[in-house]
Amino acid sequence: MLARVANVGSHHRSALQVKHNLLCETFLPSQILTRAEFSKWAMDFLIMANGYLERVDNIVGRPAMLKSSLAMNTRRGLKDGQYWFINNRFEEHEFKQGSVFHLMEHDISQEIYGVPQYLCMLQSAFLNEAATLFRRRYYLNGAHAGFVFYLSEASMQEKDVNNIREQLKKAKGVGNFKNLFMHSPGGKKDGVQIIPISAVAAKDEFVDIKNTTRDDVLAAHRVPPQLLGVIPQTAGGFGDVEKAERAFVRMEIKPLQKRFLELNDWLGFEAVRFADYNPESGAGA
Repeated sequence: MLARVANVGSHHRSALQVKHNLLCETFLPSQILTRAEFSKWAMDFLIMANGYLERVDNIVGRPAMLKSSLAMNTRRGLKDGQYWFINNRFEEHEFKQGSVFHLMEHDISQEIYGVPQYLCMLQSAFLNEAATLFRRRYYLNGAHAGFVFYLSEASMQEKDVNNIREQLKKAKGVGNFKNLFMHSPGGKKDGVQIIPISAVAAKDEFVDIKNTTRDDVLAAHRVPPQLLGVIPQTAGGFGDVEKAERAFVRMEIKPLQKRFLELNDWLGFEAVRFADYNPESGAGA
C-alpha cells in the first residue's frame, strides 16, 4: 500500500523527493557504496520506512560492495539476521545469515518493520486525491455543462421536444459546451426552465479541501511550502526561501543523515559519509 501511497498526491511525492534529492546531493560515495545504490536505499527508507542493504563479500570474506534490496519485496525471518527476498511470483531467495543491514523507522507497537512518520496524514492525502478525482470525473462526464431542462409548455411540438432531448445527449463528453435555441411562440411564462446542476448540487468546496489537505501533508513532512513550488495565497508570501531552506536542512536533512550513519556502526568502518550542504552554491561543500 505504501508504494501506491507514494503517488497519492503531488505534495506528498514532492516532499519525499526533495528530501531524497538533498540526501543524494550531500552523499559522498565510498568504495563499497555507490551513488546509485544509496539513492535506491534512501528512497526505500523515505517511502517504506524500511531500507535494506546486502553486504556482498569477496573471496576472503571481507565486504566488497553493498547492494540495495527492494524494500517492497524484502522480508525478515524468524531468526535474528535472517532475511528473504520474495518476488512477484512468490519465488523466495534467502540472504546469507547476517549479510543484510536493515534501517527502519521505529514503531512504538512493534519492532519487526518500520512505520513511516507520515502515516498520520494519509487520510488528508486520500481526501485530496478524492477531491481531485471527483472534479476530474465531473468534467469528463460533462456535468459542468449540464443542467436540468424543465419543459412544461403545452405549445411545444413533439418533434421539437425530441430534438432538444437529442441535443442534450450530445452535450455530454467531448464538446459539451453547446448552445441550445428554442422558439415557442405563444408560450407561457416559466413554461421552460433551465436549472444548472453546478449551481445547486456541485458545491464541493474544492479549493478549500485542496488547500487544507495540502497543509496537512506539508505539516506531516515538515517541508516549507516554498521549497515545493506552492504559490502563496497572501500578498506577504511565505518569507525568505533561503532561510526556509537552511532551517529545513538543519532540522530535517541532518537528522536523516545521522540515521544513515547507523550503517557504519553495523559494518565497523566508514561506508557512508555526507558533505555539509551549502545552499548558496547548491552543492555539498
